[in-house]
Amino acid sequence: MLKNDGIITPEELAPVLPPPARLEKGPVAIIECLQDIPCDPCVSACPTKAIKMKEGITDKPLLDFEACTGCGLCIAKCPGLAIFVINMKHTPGMATVSMSHELLPVPEKGQEVTALDRAGKVVGKVKVVRVINPPAYDRTAVVTVEVPAAQVNNIRAIRV
Repeated sequence: MLKNDGIITPEELAPVLPPPARLEKGPVAIIECLQDIPCDPCVSACPTKAIKMKEGITDKPLLDFEACTGCGLCIAKCPGLAIFVINMKHTPGMATVSMSHELLPVPEKGQEVTALDRAGKVVGKVKVVRVINPPAYDRTAVVTVEVPAAQVNNIRAIRV
């Protein structure tokens, strides 16, 4: 449970997951920010205005799944590393997860890395399919890995 150990449970995650019909359309963000804290860089990062704060800066962000294009510009702007973009339409049986990566070394496209779950436990080996690390991201790379579709909501970090 997030409140007790800092790890989001499936029950806590369920309300922020896109509906199956939206997942079928392609890439979409998942915002795993479940606490009311003063933070809103994701709101200004979103070019389609899909992210809003219902009650102001100290509320949890709300994502309009239909307005989200899955561009991923919000990922590197989240100081809590709580935004991911998933794409269930990658290839049959496989999906992608895009995530922040602030550790060195930064992986390279094509590299095999170790996938970790929210608790830091090893899930398995995955392949890096994209790395974006421009100076504007302030040393927060956005890494996209190819994962088994069944693990798309479980894999949340990598170890190089």
